[in-house]
Amino acid sequence: MLPFRPQRARPYLYSDLEIQKLLAAALKLSPRQSLRPWTYHCLFGLLTVAGLRISEALKLEQTDVDLREGILTIRQTKFGKTRLVPLHASTRDVMADYARRRDRFLRSASSPCFFLNDHGRRLEVSAVRRTFYDLSRQIGLRQPEAHNGPRLHDFRHRFAVNTLIQWYRSSEDIERRLPVLSTFLGHGHVADTYWYLSVHPELMGLATRRLELRWGITHEE
Repeated sequence: MLPFRPQRARPYLYSDLEIQKLLAAALKLSPRQSLRPWTYHCLFGLLTVAGLRISEALKLEQTDVDLREGILTIRQTKFGKTRLVPLHASTRDVMADYARRRDRFLRSASSPCFFLNDHGRRLEVSAVRRTFYDLSRQIGLRQPEAHNGPRLHDFRHRFAVNTLIQWYRSSEDIERRLPVLSTFLGHGHVADTYWYLSVHPELMGLATRRLELRWGITHEE
């Protein structure tokens, strides 16, 4: 009698070391002399630092990637909106290096997308997931026969949580800044971004402490 509301999967929040291991493993993908290792190294790195959905990253066209200004144009997202995503200088440098390698390797590509496979075609999300699962097993993020575990979408969760933690530590006005993060992530409602406050122990503790200070609550020894 009550409307069904699917439970949101609890995100896996990658550590910095796990990210480093994943990117290093990507560079060892075979064939070693092909474009493939550099494609996945750049793709997984971008997902880590830009908060993109995997579908958004794979749909990026070369004209959507402004490496001079360091801005991505994310078009027709999940909610039919277009948004701009600024890039850190280090991310821009990695993407520029990949673009040079891609253009040298592929003299004539059949797709305008930024991320391409060794045949010059757009990456298929199923192939990306298989590669991610294989690398995850190699570095110990997944058990050899496991059918569940960390997901590609969890890179996006990590970005959101880390951003909120940094804002709390810097004493930012979270209520004012949260709509900014919501827009950056391409959320349809700010409530979707508020959800992150409850999924990480440190973040929950920082939020609770902020409320205690606001209301003058102290803990007695």
